[in-house]
Amino acid sequence: MATNIAPQLVKELRELTGAGMMDCKNALVEANGDKEKAKQILREKGLAKAVKRAGRTTAEGAVVSYIHPGNRIGVLLELDCETDFVAKTDEFLHLAHEISMHIAAMSPLSVGPDQIPQDILDKEKEIFKKQAEDTGKPAQFIEKIVSGRVQKFYKENCLLKQEYTRDSKKTIEDVIKETIAKVGENITVRRFTRYEIGE
Repeated sequence: MATNIAPQLVKELRELTGAGMMDCKNALVEANGDKEKAKQILREKGLAKAVKRAGRTTAEGAVVSYIHPGNRIGVLLELDCETDFVAKTDEFLHLAHEISMHIAAMSPLSVGPDQIPQDILDKEKEIFKKQAEDTGKPAQFIEKIVSGRVQKFYKENCLLKQEYTRDSKKTIEDVIKETIAKVGENITVRRFTRYEIGE
């Protein structure tokens, strides 16, 4: 393992990831001086920490607004964190802006699956069941088909499960976890409202 890591390399990794100096140095040592591998190590460690933080109370935060060019779509978003200090950071405010833009573009129905109104979910399940029955598949497969389509419905309609508009390899949930790893606090989307002219 490389122990003589150039300070410039540590500095570059810190600028790329926002992680602490010692964390960057340790990751570079572990990666034998490979900056890309060190970035991955930091990301994995950060996301592991983010999972641990997920249960913490979020009583601070910000309400942000986004008006799409043309003034036909607007979004109000409440994004919460643990302290007012983090609520004022560039990372937190950037995340709020990115999520607001995503909501404007993708028009999710709810924050997560548990907030989809039961009547809408029941109606969708009914449609999925009818579609599955129309395929002529045996009854034992119908429930699996319906369950799979419900999961797809969540991915298309729940903010946290949607593919991030800037990177389809990530969900909005992944983007939030990455910011949690950077700022060291739990972050939650409390609620949002999307307005569109004529709707």
